[in-house]
Amino acid sequence: MRNLPMAPSDVRSYALDGVAWRKSTRSQGQGADCVELARVAGVVGVRDSKDPEGPVLAVAPSVARVVAARIKRGQYDL
Repeated sequence: MRNLPMAPSDVRSYALDGVAWRKSTRSQGQGADCVELARVAGVVGVRDSKDPEGPVLAVAPSVARVVAARIKRGQYDL
């Protein structure tokens, strides 16, 4: 079982087995340049779609919403 660690000062882990990961409906082709998102115990997990067994970044839902809104507005050079 893989676990999702939190910040070093507040270490927690969450089971990632059976988590439903989502990719953007706007991803193109095989989604080589995409991230996937999943709700995990009150946080949003973010992972690289090319490396589903790799590291997972955990962010608060409010942070995920702000980042998504900024991406949609073109504030990041993605």
